Amino acid sequence: MIPGLEPVPLRELQALGTSRVWSVDGQLDEMPSLTPVRGTLRAEHLGNLLEVEGSVQTIVCLRCDRCLGHFNQQLSAVSKELIWLGQEPSDDHLAEAGLDPTSPDGLMECLNPRADFEPERWVFEQLSLQMSVVNRCGEHCPGMPQKSSDSSSTSKETTPDPRWQALKDLQSSMQHNGTNHD
Repeated sequence: MIPGLEPVPLRELQALGTSRVWSVDGQLDEMPSLTPVRGTLRAEHLGNLLEVEGSVQTIVCLRCDRCLGHFNQQLSAVSKELIWLGQEPSDDHLAEAGLDPTSPDGLMECLNPRADFEPERWVFEQLSLQMSVVNRCGEHCPGMPQKSSDSSSTSKETTPDPRWQALKDLQSSMQHNGTNHD
């Protein structure tokens, strides 16, 4: 848990009447990183909306999906978001709040106005959105590990995958017992 990023009741943010700013400097429990997550976060209660913006960064160690090697990736998130406070808003509610309901930059989330805003969770979500779906270590990636070939062998047979041995043993025992159902 990052010190100072404890959940804060939305009513407390509303009573503040101005923005609350957090300095981010620490490790996220849900996202192990090589460097502390650093940056700033600001939240302001605007009646039916919570405006949240922040800039955070860290470096994580990932495993390449292609060669299975480890590599480091910098994650940086600069984000600004409006969160609706209350039930899913209608187009009329959004228009009253001065928002275009057809805008792709519109509201993405809703929070219960009696709930807490969780700044650490918000930071985690923003950094998670920066991670690739497929992890590749880069253009220098050697690719999938290959078995070394025995140049003295003229046979094209390869060593079978040892994970199939249990199935072969079962098949062999069934044939010896006369229960082959081919």
